[in-house]
Amino acid sequence: MAVYKAPVRDMKFVLHDLFESDRRFAELGYDEATPDLVDAILDEGAKFCENVIFPTNRPGDRQGARHEHGRVRTPDGFREAYQALTEGGWMALAADPADGGQGLPGALAMCFEEMLQSSNMAFALYPGLTRGACVALHAHGSERLRRDYLPRMVSGEWTGVMCLTEPHCGTDLGLLRTRAEARDDGTYAVRGTKIFITGGEHDLTENTVHLVLARLADAPPGVKGISMFVVPKRLLRDDGSLGDGNGVQCASIEHKMGIRGSATCVMNYEDAVGYLVGEPNRGLACMFSMMNHERLLVGQQGLAQAEVAYQSAVAYARERVQGRALNPARRTGKAADPIIVHPDVRRMLLTARANNEAARALLVWAALLVDSAERHPDAAERERAADLTALLTPVIKAHVTDYGFDACNLCLQVFGGHGYIAEWGMEQLVRDARIAQIYEGANGIHALDLVGRKLPMHDGRLMRRYLETLDAFCDESASDAALSEFSVPLKAAAGRLRDATAWVNAAVARDPDETGACSYDYLRLVALTAFAYMWARSAKVALAKLEGDNSGFYRDKLTLARFYMKRLLPHTRSLTDTLAAGADTLMELEAEAF
Repeated sequence: MAVYKAPVRDMKFVLHDLFESDRRFAELGYDEATPDLVDAILDEGAKFCENVIFPTNRPGDRQGARHEHGRVRTPDGFREAYQALTEGGWMALAADPADGGQGLPGALAMCFEEMLQSSNMAFALYPGLTRGACVALHAHGSERLRRDYLPRMVSGEWTGVMCLTEPHCGTDLGLLRTRAEARDDGTYAVRGTKIFITGGEHDLTENTVHLVLARLADAPPGVKGISMFVVPKRLLRDDGSLGDGNGVQCASIEHKMGIRGSATCVMNYEDAVGYLVGEPNRGLACMFSMMNHERLLVGQQGLAQAEVAYQSAVAYARERVQGRALNPARRTGKAADPIIVHPDVRRMLLTARANNEAARALLVWAALLVDSAERHPDAAERERAADLTALLTPVIKAHVTDYGFDACNLCLQVFGGHGYIAEWGMEQLVRDARIAQIYEGANGIHALDLVGRKLPMHDGRLMRRYLETLDAFCDESASDAALSEFSVPLKAAAGRLRDATAWVNAAVARDPDETGACSYDYLRLVALTAFAYMWARSAKVALAKLEGDNSGFYRDKLTLARFYMKRLLPHTRSLTDTLAAGADTLMELEAEAF
């Protein structure tokens, strides 16, 4: 059976040691986010997730969501867990106090989100999408929409979902057909069908707020003719209380490979009352506020599942006795030894852990950048943070979900045949993790976004700033001999990334197919270098705190940093070769020959 203990110690290291959160939070105006409060929230969040949410994970997978006469029933225990989540105020951690939130830093909320998603990824989708919908409404909704909906969404009394995909269009939203017709009272009649709507219908709350993309009658074609609408499951009376049902109906739910406790709905909108969000034909820009928020959370799902997989595999490897240790010094003197003594088992475990801890640091850094882009007192720093956030979002979404799925597979392998058996819980992690590589934009789309949109943006300013950040750290560390085994490999990887960026820019200018041909390898190169940056920074902190480290925590950080630099970062060398192979190797074979 899978096990989980929230990695609070590492989260505190990332917040306090690595990013000096007490100083950063104060700089951004989070005066109440003192170290003591941050630690208390992490500790209580860990207890809540371990004791209340995690026990619902395996039963929720076995039972799944059920569709009964147009209504969806979540698995047993989900309603009670959701009530505890909202009563504890966990939904409102980082929301604006003007909307009923607690106004705490996004980096702190990011840590709680990881615990929640590790405990039950399917359950976490319901509040996770609600928080994303709150972000979009807060940024683009009218004063009335914010007043009517945000307080009850922030508290969790109501949930929110985004409704983009249709049977004939997924990524290519320019093809969507859902229509919105203006009514005399200023509302709109929304008609159409949406599929793959996570949490579109459920029994956790009385009302669900759908953010629906649709076309107005006079809308231009393509993505420039998309508007966004609030379409509530139930309408509001003049006094704000819940009134009649709207023209919103769940036709069915999907039977899925994983996240079975999450209701993935086919939603029909039949003259449903909708309220325009933002300007007409600017709906995609409004929705991106939610989508970018969700893409970081989906990236985190890869880490969250990999963390449970790692912890479960370590527990098994310590107990499972098979074979003799190759090194006689490691033998127990019994007929067989625990499999954790075997180098290949350690390869799998260390690969998962080194990636997990780098991903955790990168996600917290991204959350700090998001907050800085909104709140930093210096306009230049806000611009820099926004640039880095835009660059890193597709990298985090794609790479962390890719490695997260791979880590779940590696950790299942540690179990051998038992990993393939449902009762051990590992195969559920593999099934659940797989979707994160697909939804919120398939990972190949994010690679295209990185190369096709983010690289040329502002004449290449985003990547220049990223490389300048890496260069600044390497230059500061050049005289530190103890840090050289970490800073020198990072500098070399940054040099490879700089050269690859120049090659990509030139190649794309020659042949548009090169954008797609090199994009995936290029994204991995950016990601592996970002992980190396997190490990080099972690090593610098660990070296400074090594003296008096009775727990061995900082010693272990250095060991893991060394493993990453010597065994995982070298993949950047092969990536520079494969991305430079060119589009011809992919496009030469005629379509009929496949």
